[in-house]
Amino acid sequence: MSSDFEGYEQDFAVLTAEITSKITRVPRLPPDEKKQMVANVEKQLEEAKELLEQMDLEVREIPPQSRGMYSNRMRSYKQEMGKLETDFKRSRIAYSDEVRNELLGDDGNSSENQLIKLREERAHLLDNTERLERSSRRLEAGYQIAVETEQIGQEMLENLSHDREKIQRARDRLRETDANLGKSSRVLTGMLRRTINHQIL
Repeated sequence: MSSDFEGYEQDFAVLTAEITSKITRVPRLPPDEKKQMVANVEKQLEEAKELLEQMDLEVREIPPQSRGMYSNRMRSYKQEMGKLETDFKRSRIAYSDEVRNELLGDDGNSSENQLIKLREERAHLLDNTERLERSSRRLEAGYQIAVETEQIGQEMLENLSHDREKIQRARDRLRETDANLGKSSRVLTGMLRRTINHQIL
């Protein structure tokens, strides 16, 4: 298993070295060659990511007690990959005719138009920010209402539970009273019968 990982490591090292070399050349290339080189580097970056994924899968298969060293190497490779992607982005921007044209315009006299565009974008961003704040306030108010409703519902449930207990106790007392009345009625009936028998005698 470790031999597979080391094989991926070697491929990754060779590939990242090629990518680094090409990244340093990108800013100095003519537009046509630069476009082709950028596409080439993008493809190799994807290949490097796939190698990292394969290496990551290999590390997961390593027993936990032996995984630490490989995990540290993977972190180092991922950091290197992140640095390569950052360097690539910077190399594409450096001395870029496309970027310069976007900023200055084709005739070089569009600074006023660019300023107007920036102001419009700023106003648009402010409008979106205000909308987000309004939505956030509405959500917060809705959440507060939901919390209050839940509290009221909980209080109502507690009150209903107390009322149910009171009704149950009242029913128990009524049953007790009814039983006592039944006993009293039977005692009185017996006494009345004895009195009538006594008078007859």
